[in-house]
Amino acid sequence: MTTALPSRIYPVVDAAHWVGSLGQAGARLIQLRLKDMADDDLRRAVREGIRLARAHDVCLVLNDYWRMAIEEGVDFIHLGQEDLDTADLPAIRAAGLKLGVSTHSDAELDRALSVAPDYVALGPIWPTKLKKMPWGPQGTEKLSVWKRRIGDIPLVAIGGITLARAPQCIAAGADCVSAVSDFIRMPDPQAQVRAWLAATDHVVRV
Repeated sequence: MTTALPSRIYPVVDAAHWVGSLGQAGARLIQLRLKDMADDDLRRAVREGIRLARAHDVCLVLNDYWRMAIEEGVDFIHLGQEDLDTADLPAIRAAGLKLGVSTHSDAELDRALSVAPDYVALGPIWPTKLKKMPWGPQGTEKLSVWKRRIGDIPLVAIGGITLARAPQCIAAGADCVSAVSDFIRMPDPQAQVRAWLAATDHVVRV
């Protein structure tokens, strides 16, 4: 049975303290994407993220580190296509974790659907400077196509999304809109969360 995501907005953050800050502002779904950390520092950051998520009623998603997610009891794991090559999906499911999967092409969507994800992410919708991508911008039209294909599975839009663009993604078919820079790189990230919530709250799909 498909479970709806707890929010239409999905900040991606690079440090545990953001979970508390953005959660306090009303974000209910946050991905912790940690890179280039020693194991002990990584584990401390994950534990702090879990603590802050529980304090602020946030569904915490950990990017990549599925073994640690199992060990520490994270709610949700997000995997890229390359992570699917090595992740122990039966162990992830046995531990009760929910699973989100990145997609960028029809073949990747087929692969994602084969592992029964709890959400599918599509990107980049617009050009993004955060990561070098071999795929061009997908555009909001692809969101409509993807949503028709996946039905009740939640669809997350990511890549180049700003406050002004977020409602377009919801209208086109996304259940949820995600970003990094347009939250944590803003002068007032908490105000940005509140603005995104307001902008996406009453949008109706076309």
